[in-house]
Amino acid sequence: MSKIVVSIIILISSLTLVAQDVMTPERLIQLGKVSAKGITQDGSNVVYSVSQYSLETDKTTRKIYQIPINGGESQEISEYSSLIKNKKLSPNGKYQIVTKDVKLKKVTGKDYYNDVPNSDVKIYDALNYRHWDTWEDGEYSHIMYQTTENDVTITYDIMPDEPFDCPQKPFGGSEDYLWNTDGSSILYVTKKSYGTDYTLSTNSDIYEYNLETKKTTNLTTNNDGYDTNPTFSKKGQLAWLQMKRDGYEADKNDIIILVDDKEVNLTASWDGTVFSYIWGEKAEKIYFVAPRGGTIQLFEIEVPSTKEHSSYPKQITNGQFDVSGIVGQSNDILVVKRRDMNHAIELYTVRLSNGEMSQLTHVNDALYDSIDLSTVEERMIKTTDGKDMLTWIIYPPNFDATKKYPTILYCKGGPQGALSQSYSFRWNFQLMAANGYIIVAPSRRGMSGFGIEWNEQISKDYGGQNMQDYLSAIDEMAKEPYVDENRLGSIGASYGGYSVFYLAGMHEGRFKSFISHDGIFNQRSMYGTTEELFFVNWDLGGPYWDKNNTAAQKSFANFNPIDNVDKWDTPILIIQGGKDYRVPIGQGLEAFQAAQLRGVKSRLLYFPQENHWVLNKNNSLVWQREFYKWLKETL
Repeated sequence: MSKIVVSIIILISSLTLVAQDVMTPERLIQLGKVSAKGITQDGSNVVYSVSQYSLETDKTTRKIYQIPINGGESQEISEYSSLIKNKKLSPNGKYQIVTKDVKLKKVTGKDYYNDVPNSDVKIYDALNYRHWDTWEDGEYSHIMYQTTENDVTITYDIMPDEPFDCPQKPFGGSEDYLWNTDGSSILYVTKKSYGTDYTLSTNSDIYEYNLETKKTTNLTTNNDGYDTNPTFSKKGQLAWLQMKRDGYEADKNDIIILVDDKEVNLTASWDGTVFSYIWGEKAEKIYFVAPRGGTIQLFEIEVPSTKEHSSYPKQITNGQFDVSGIVGQSNDILVVKRRDMNHAIELYTVRLSNGEMSQLTHVNDALYDSIDLSTVEERMIKTTDGKDMLTWIIYPPNFDATKKYPTILYCKGGPQGALSQSYSFRWNFQLMAANGYIIVAPSRRGMSGFGIEWNEQISKDYGGQNMQDYLSAIDEMAKEPYVDENRLGSIGASYGGYSVFYLAGMHEGRFKSFISHDGIFNQRSMYGTTEELFFVNWDLGGPYWDKNNTAAQKSFANFNPIDNVDKWDTPILIIQGGKDYRVPIGQGLEAFQAAQLRGVKSRLLYFPQENHWVLNKNNSLVWQREFYKWLKETL
């Protein structure tokens, strides 16, 4: 018996004090989280880690395993650096890439005045003074390379004195840098703008630093939007992902390659957007994942040998699941990450010849086998403008169509993105259904996977068609005999939280309960305090003070939830993170204060140390308990 199976049995034993038939918050928080590390260099095994939190010890353990790529027993290993390719090591073995934060700007009081070492003040002359959940401190993440000469390690900064980040903050990682094929240069991704300009732009570029000449060249100077994820094929051909328009973070994402030093857009004519990709082993194909309908699937596209490109993506997988990422290739096998609304991520293999999928890891199988799962149904619903809208319906375990169930409309964040077969460790549909609720999750305007036009419609129309899409979905489901039309709720986070605030002022008595997490309540104060201004400039149309900007004036005048508070009459739970600088704390506090002063039953769930998400395990459990406590009270 493998060690990982033993660990799962131990996990199941530790959960004997909770219900054994459905998902619970305690079960959810203690699931094993699978993270792929890569395929071994000989192509025979897959290396992955499992992180597991124990409620009893309040600690997370992390173990590393390898498993044969064709399936079999997993084996726990102590280290894997020699098993998979070290991306940081140059191909010639002479150099190692390292990253380090470098202090370049004065920010604090003691930076300016050395006689006040205990002062607690920050001084800014431009925007980008804080980002995501961190205040700017004058330090920037830099790419460096090291070599050892005569037992002395020498480090070279390839971005000296530049106030730019690589890896990019807050979420950049190893995808932001790589060696070229012979180790003579380093390619890296960064957005070389500073201060206020940084907050207004998405124009990241791919740069190449030559180790011999010490010169840096911008490889994507002709593109104004995001250029990300550069990779080389085994033949030395460069590819990357590209969005065209500056300021639009949800633009169509295309695969670009260089052919005879000319850019070729492989997916330009394809009505979809690429999430991630890898080169095929023979450099003749590129494999990528992208939203398709209400799922995320695996595709391939041929790589042309000339600038004349005519191939079209071919879908490899199909089913009610997400292929959420590609780990790597070994001959005819791709290793991928797969999930669905009833199962957290596990690793699967895909036969490229026929698309056949086989489950490789089984970290949480024993747990899922011990509980009753939800039924997830795909339903097409007509919108007010006559279009077909895919809507996921998640039914409680052991659903009985002769009974009536309280039903919840789920409002997706983003506002752009994919409402796919995802598995969240907070907004978990399986857990919601296990608590006795039917979940209605519409792929309203703004969701990717239904063509670029559907995805883009929501920008500058926040309170428009997509709100009608929400209502179309819940109204259609309310006709079902098993839906209790007198017990309808609406929930959401981020843009979904905005949606809840907005619906609270125009739902005309449909809903009996609302939950809004980190939602936009007052668009004017949101514009004045959020950090990535390119986002609100694009989606709202611009600043509220620009009287000549028709789109902005429409957004602030017609689609601002705060303007409809006089119609609020329904219980609402408001959740806010204190370190959320994307949708800052004032949004939640303003909403709670308005609800309280209007005499609306309301509750504020405030997490001082959480950002836009709830990451602390104890806080997450409190979030879950308060979430269902509120629904039980009000729905």
